[in-house]
Amino acid sequence: MEFYSAKIRLASILSGIAIAGIFTLIVLGLARYFYGNSLSIGLLSLILIFVLFIDILQFLIGPYLIGRTFRTKEISNGDPQYQWILDDVTEVCASNSQKVPRVYLAAVPFPNAFAYGSPIAGRRLAITIGLLQLLDRDEIKAVIAHEIGHLKHHDVALLMAIGLIPMVMFYLGYTLLFTGGNNRNNNGYSFLIAIGLIVVSFVFNIMILGVNRMRESYADMNSATIPGGPEKLQTALAKIVSASPQKTRGRRRSSQSSFTNLLLFADPNAGQGKDYHSLLNEWKSAKVSIFSSLFSDHPHPARRIQSLERIKQ
Repeated sequence: MEFYSAKIRLASILSGIAIAGIFTLIVLGLARYFYGNSLSIGLLSLILIFVLFIDILQFLIGPYLIGRTFRTKEISNGDPQYQWILDDVTEVCASNSQKVPRVYLAAVPFPNAFAYGSPIAGRRLAITIGLLQLLDRDEIKAVIAHEIGHLKHHDVALLMAIGLIPMVMFYLGYTLLFTGGNNRNNNGYSFLIAIGLIVVSFVFNIMILGVNRMRESYADMNSATIPGGPEKLQTALAKIVSASPQKTRGRRRSSQSSFTNLLLFADPNAGQGKDYHSLLNEWKSAKVSIFSSLFSDHPHPARRIQSLERIKQ
């Protein structure tokens, strides 16, 4: 089982890198075709190496930076106050045939949870103080099942890999914008191509948001691996959104990095200022436009609630 799991993990990482690599080679070939000898292979290689370095470095040391940001502290075995969290994580992992990750408590007031890790930091799961104060034990256990789903599907590694695509596109377009203009044989297309690459990078970022919404929905389905999980995850989501700050026009999004927001169980900016019972009943019958979450890193709560409703036992 461990060998099979390792093969799946390797395949998911390599698939994402392969997609990014193939697309990058196509773009570099097109740029070389349009620009000819005015664009050196050395410059293109330098851009690619720089982006790869930044992406891999972020992947490797990201868990330590996240730990500092959220002020996480590992829950040790035998902790008199939080041993029950370790017990629940162990039980959920057993239901999913997963190795138990290191569990952390995040000293931040807002209710949330996230799974993360890297080859040097190992697999980690963090629960905020705010979540413990808001949810009951069964709801927390359902959220844990959701987060174990992310670890089970190797979502963090996949997001890091496909994130190479827009990074490469942006830096390539930015570089061409300031280096391609010296080619007099490009008939004035230099500026348009560079701007086009930058625009494409933003389009790919929107696609990555779509991938993240799908992986969130897929992790929600993992709540069915524990008794009563889907129903408890519904109430957990409703309570978190109800307790989160309301959006106001012109209000800035969470100060956390965009990648960190991708890891969270729920959108930290999705507060609606309603009682969670009302929200839950409203979402179960709400009709949500396909464009409602186009620029969001999490699915619309109503979509998540309705998906969980269909898998209730």
